[in-house]
Amino acid sequence: MTAPLAPPRILLSGDTAVTVEFGRTIDMAANQRVLALDRALSAQPIAGVRETVPTYRSLLVHYDPELIAFDELSAKLTALAQAPPITAANDTRHWRIPVCYGGEHGIDLEPAAQKLGLAADELIRRHAAGHYQVAMIGFTPGWSYLSGLDPALALPRHQNPRLATPAGAVSIGGVQAGIQCLAGPSGWHLLGRTPVRTYQLQRTPVFLLEPGDAIHFVPIDAKQFDELDRAAAAGEQVAERIKP
Repeated sequence: MTAPLAPPRILLSGDTAVTVEFGRTIDMAANQRVLALDRALSAQPIAGVRETVPTYRSLLVHYDPELIAFDELSAKLTALAQAPPITAANDTRHWRIPVCYGGEHGIDLEPAAQKLGLAADELIRRHAAGHYQVAMIGFTPGWSYLSGLDPALALPRHQNPRLATPAGAVSIGGVQAGIQCLAGPSGWHLLGRTPVRTYQLQRTPVFLLEPGDAIHFVPIDAKQFDELDRAAAAGEQVAERIKP
């Protein structure tokens, strides 16, 4: 028999939300349970639940306390969290994301490679060979936090974050990889840049990537980047959705 899943912690988050917590560290197993509960709530909606927000290790659940009480909601969330997960393997979306590594688009590639004791080309090869999954979206619109980074490529974040980094930066920070959609501050190591807009207000859908999506990076050169960047600015998707 399969051992029963441990119950999550249910924490109050104000008077109209609860946090369903599966762990206290960045952990793939915890993230899988977060995404499983999120899928379960989509398949088996609870009256009064308004919105869910998945993170690495917890699921924020917004609800209407006039429609469901905290104790009742907690009991239902705990039961769903401990039920056998809804299999979503066939529903996982797989994306190829083009990346121009190094140069002006990846100003940290060379120093990061040196810190790791690798040639820059080898760092590119290893980073692009990874099998990543979108663990969560956060910080700024479309900022995609990716699990699946080769542990040998993990690097502590910069001690002094940059105040400005470009839109589309593809980077690593600690044990995570990421795709930054909008320009903004960052302490991560910028390895390259993608022309893909993971967030584009005038496009449908506005957000391209979702938690649970699988990501594969494809190296491109500067000329290809410029061509794809113009296409993406015009509203084209650019990222290639592939069959698993």
